[in-house]
Amino acid sequence: MRVRRVRVAGVGEALRRRPHRGRALCAAAAVLVVAGAGGWMVLPGGESGGGGADGRGLGSVGSLGLPWPDEGQTSIEVRGVGSLGSRGGREPVPIASVTKVMTAYVILKEHPLDAGEQGPRITVDADAAQESHSLSESTVELREGRRHTQRELLELLLLPSGNNVARLLARWDAGSQQAFVAKMNRAADELGMTRTTYTGASGFESSTKSTADDQLKLARQAMKQPVLREMVALRDTTVPGVPGTVTNTNRLLAKPGVIGLKTGSSTPAGGNLMWAAEAKSGAERHLVLGVVLGQRAHTTPTEGLAAAIDRSGALIDAVQRNLPGALRAKEQVGS
Repeated sequence: MRVRRVRVAGVGEALRRRPHRGRALCAAAAVLVVAGAGGWMVLPGGESGGGGADGRGLGSVGSLGLPWPDEGQTSIEVRGVGSLGSRGGREPVPIASVTKVMTAYVILKEHPLDAGEQGPRITVDADAAQESHSLSESTVELREGRRHTQRELLELLLLPSGNNVARLLARWDAGSQQAFVAKMNRAADELGMTRTTYTGASGFESSTKSTADDQLKLARQAMKQPVLREMVALRDTTVPGVPGTVTNTNRLLAKPGVIGLKTGSSTPAGGNLMWAAEAKSGAERHLVLGVVLGQRAHTTPTEGLAAAIDRSGALIDAVQRNLPGALRAKEQVGS
């Protein structure tokens, strides 16, 4: 890769028409010109690509040549480095079973688990057992009176995406799903998710809406919890009393470096995926978080989820491939 640092007069006026994250650049801007396999690219020098925990940024979302989906919403960041950008606007849209990340987050906030801990046993009630046989939503076979640990139910919530498990956990924690949803919305407010409204614990209701930017805020917090992080990385599991092997609906986990997080799909929502992956840069491993919403909405859940997974996979490939070079170029500019 060849790197040139030059000054281009008039760049600022062009960039002022499309301010980068709300900050206009000066009329004579320093830029970084990078030659790679995709040709020359111009990156604003000294302009942060978004606030990581340490205030660093990549400088430009275009620097990675990401294959942004041409529909729905997408938001991506590299922890400790910064935002890679967002696409698709900020209008709240249905998020389907991505909702269950907040359900798990609230349960673990109220009932923390240490690594290896199973937690209390929770009795399957009549509602959860009856809902096991629903033909209209994603459920897990549960038997009334059976006692499962908190950890087992969280795995059944997150891997096969059991809607009946989500509602069972809500009733166990708060007495009713309605009371639990109030906790979910309070947690969203605390995380600054200002464009998010939860109306159920499972995401089955299309009235549960959010944005890719808001769900990315939740992804940050979810991946800070060791137990939750461990569960969303499981490709499958077995739970006593539940027939067969329980498989994770996130087939991207078969991809090198992918370590989570959660799928969601319905006809109104299309295909959705909150994902987490690692990208290597020398001896460092960077955590990359992304949210892709609204892929092939109003088709079928199967078609939508396939599109969300495929497009997320392409984004992960591009970040893993191009992030090391972008970080090296940024270091050269800094020096």
